[in-house]
Amino acid sequence: MPFQSTMGDYKTKRTLETFGFLPPMTQEEIYDQIAYLLAQGWTPAIEHCDPADAIMTYWTMWKLPFFGQQNLEEVVTELEACHRAYPDHHVRLTGYDNYTQSQGTCFVVFEGRG
Repeated sequence: MPFQSTMGDYKTKRTLETFGFLPPMTQEEIYDQIAYLLAQGWTPAIEHCDPADAIMTYWTMWKLPFFGQQNLEEVVTELEACHRAYPDHHVRLTGYDNYTQSQGTCFVVFEGRG
C-alpha cells in the first residue's frame, strides 16, 4: 500500500491542545482525563470557539471556572451543555493549577464542524 501523508491533518490537530496529535479519545478516556484533572486539584474551566477562529482569537469561557469542583459528573454535564448550546464550536476543558498559576492540562472534548 502506498504511503499517504497525513501532514495536513497533523497541522490542523496539533493546534487543538494537549492531545491534538492523538486519535480522538473515547468517552471513557475523556472521563479518565477529567478525573485526573480533578485528582490534581486543578480548577476546571470550559471554553468554546468557532473552528474558523480557533487559532487566531481567544476562546470564549463557558461560565466561570469551577473553583473547588470535585464532581466528575457535574463537569461532564457542563461540557455537554456547552456543546448543546454551541454544536458547531470546538469545546475544550482546561485544568488550571492554582499553585503554579498556569494550565495543568487543556484538551478539546468536542470538535466543531467548521
